[in-house]
Amino acid sequence: MLYMICATDHANSLEARLAARPDHLARLESLKDDGRLIMAGPFPAIDSPDPGPAGFTGSLVVAKFDSLAQAQEWADADPYVGAGVYAQVVVKPYKKVLP
Repeated sequence: MLYMICATDHANSLEARLAARPDHLARLESLKDDGRLIMAGPFPAIDSPDPGPAGFTGSLVVAKFDSLAQAQEWADADPYVGAGVYAQVVVKPYKKVLP
């Protein structure tokens, strides 16, 4: 089943985000290589694809997991969690309708 992982960043966490980014991306690449990643990306803090020093306000991942518990476990182990980037992470089942 698909699950949505939506995270909200702590304020002023851009430096921590950039430091943890390689490990964060490696986990996403692993999901992609396994054919389980539907989409992933950050929320720019300003209306720009490259927000520069304004940074980001959070992230969204939609991926396949065997259960909600497995999706939650994966989200809890994200390097951004350990680095103190994320203030909150919400994991919910997701049903893709379109396209």
